[in-house]
Amino acid sequence: MNTTLAVRLLISSTGESTDSVIVGDILSADLTGDSLRDILIPCGSAPSPRTYPVVPGRYLVSATLPSGLVLTENALAEEGKETAVDFVMTDSPYETHSWQYLMGNIEPGAVYHSPAEAPLAESVASRSMVAPAAAPDDAAPEAPVDLTALATWIGDATPANCAFASMLALGDGPPEAPVAEKLAAPGKPRVLSAPDVPGDAVTPLYRFGPDGPVGAPDEPPGARQFLVIEAAGSVRLVTLPLPWGTSEVEVLVNLRQSPTGSAVSVAVRDPEVGAGLAYMAQGALDMAARLFTDVGSMLHSKFQNPLAAAAGAYVLIGTDHTQGETYWDPWLETLADSFPWIPDGAILRSVRLLRRASPDREGARKGLIEAFDRGIPFYTLGLVWLVEGLSAFPDDPECVERLDQARRLSWLADMREPFLILDLRQGSE
Repeated sequence: MNTTLAVRLLISSTGESTDSVIVGDILSADLTGDSLRDILIPCGSAPSPRTYPVVPGRYLVSATLPSGLVLTENALAEEGKETAVDFVMTDSPYETHSWQYLMGNIEPGAVYHSPAEAPLAESVASRSMVAPAAAPDDAAPEAPVDLTALATWIGDATPANCAFASMLALGDGPPEAPVAEKLAAPGKPRVLSAPDVPGDAVTPLYRFGPDGPVGAPDEPPGARQFLVIEAAGSVRLVTLPLPWGTSEVEVLVNLRQSPTGSAVSVAVRDPEVGAGLAYMAQGALDMAARLFTDVGSMLHSKFQNPLAAAAGAYVLIGTDHTQGETYWDPWLETLADSFPWIPDGAILRSVRLLRRASPDREGARKGLIEAFDRGIPFYTLGLVWLVEGLSAFPDDPECVERLDQARRLSWLADMREPFLILDLRQGSE
């Protein structure tokens, strides 16, 4: 029998599939064995462990979470035995939030449910949506902030309303202007009922399927879906990456000051690449590439899930520095041409043209202008690459004009998130 380490990570059971995969390492602690880098660790309420053959000895096994937190376990591998290495993350504040906890979007239960009252943040740059405005030391204390949120689903945003100028105008509007009504296509946007969260309503979790909110009456959605979150005068516009095959998308709203995560977080419940998207948001494209093990397949299956194909292309371009022609270049062309409702496709093709050994600057310029004119991208990284690409043409008036708007929009974006979330109005004005 081989000497192996059987590695897995346990999270709270939700009564439904919570399977995922993250990246880790097996390091020889006594320098007698071989180290294994970038291993894949199954995650879930009861996942089957993945076994790795090693020589007998002591090992340090680590798991790198999408949040950047690194968990470690010591293991003694004995000759001819399988040694279990279990990482335990069952202290999610609620079972319903276990996926969000794995992604690093909410704190552990012991911190969340601490008897000490969580103070409100004092900075608009904090991770709370309800940070009060600073007041003089001798000012009378303000009334308690209302920790409730209004969530409005936009099932069909018109292309014109997805334009950069339109998005910037939403942020410049008066406080009483209804963002959701301005963004939606003809017909009223839908206000969602607050999710049923046991014991606490300050971190509501909204879930969406391919056709919109889970449990809501089916209405065929349009090409672009958004969620508007309003709380204490603050407004976030959330890009929903839908449809994502058959996987659900979760939006976590954190109305209290939090030591981890963003005020609003989006996670895709995709067991294969869900964690990879979170790695992408942290800039860890090499780790994301380990989970996007078959990027070529993702691109080739773009007609089933073009948004996943775009994610794979971001990772591929960011990690594969081949400057000559590659087998996947034609797939980028198809992704850009076949899905005009995904601006990211045109961004990816243009960036690839700029990074070639012999850059096609004119083709890249046209593609960047086309990408901008399609509307705001789905991915935060897409906005970053669009700004970088347009910056390569400082003497081109068409590019300069678009670059100004793209930069101003980037100031509103939460760069910690994989999908574009805009802070249109900061609260307590």
